[in-house]
Amino acid sequence: PNCCGLWNDAQRDAWARVVTFVRAQGAAMGIQLGHAGRKASAYSEMVGKPGTVPAAEGGWETVAPSPIAFPGYAVPREATVADLHAIAAAFAAAARRADEAGFDVVELHAAHGYLLSETLSPLTNHRTDKYGGSFAGRTRFLLETIDAVRSVWPASKPLFVRISATEWVDGGWTIDDTIRLAGQLKEHGVDFLDVSSGGNVPASITGIGPGYQVPLARQASAGGLPTSAVGLITEPAQAQRILDEGGVAAIQIGRAGLRMPAWPQWAAHVLGIAPDDAPYPPSYRRGRWPVEAA
Repeated sequence: PNCCGLWNDAQRDAWARVVTFVRAQGAAMGIQLGHAGRKASAYSEMVGKPGTVPAAEGGWETVAPSPIAFPGYAVPREATVADLHAIAAAFAAAARRADEAGFDVVELHAAHGYLLSETLSPLTNHRTDKYGGSFAGRTRFLLETIDAVRSVWPASKPLFVRISATEWVDGGWTIDDTIRLAGQLKEHGVDFLDVSSGGNVPASITGIGPGYQVPLARQASAGGLPTSAVGLITEPAQAQRILDEGGVAAIQIGRAGLRMPAWPQWAAHVLGIAPDDAPYPPSYRRGRWPVEAA
């Protein structure tokens, strides 16, 4: 409840107006497509309480690779093979609508314990059919979903995948798994790997601090795809230093951007980017550095 989506044409048409405006300001626009799996039908942060929304309040039965509940949530139904095929087709339909709406980039969310992430992990995927068991089995659904999306998403437009590079738990998905998978993603038409971590099972992560996930992005690049670094990257000089040190192709800003929507303009100012090269929409050009004469 309360999530936006792209599962029908009315949503496509609504998004098209947003995309048209954003691109008119000189920016590209991407959309992240995901399925929440066993974490679906959850109360939104606006409600302020955890757990699964019951059917009486507009919730629904969740599905997952295996009937294993996330702590505090309802037990999901194990997805049938037909369910998985339908979900892959739904991802493709959403990607087709994204193209029709004018989006420049699609990213598939295969991180943080949502459905695609759940299928990868041996901790949450206990299936005994072709979608479980071995590394090949557990990665099969993601690769099939990517193939379905790539069949409708133009070759000229990049396809990103977000992944949790490690679960930070013994017996879970590891950085070595991520490197191995990255090579396969490249073969299936993925252009870029957005590297995060955790979220699938409760874990005690040590060493959390500014840029703590950057080493994961650098290691993941060994799989052959360019990667981005995320996680407590908040300062322009910090972000620039990470790029200058190499091993990652881009920085992604999340929470810092929620707190400061004009973060790119602020970074350009702090780093001394020439005014004409800074990403200012026309109506914000008075904020360029140095200050223009009145």
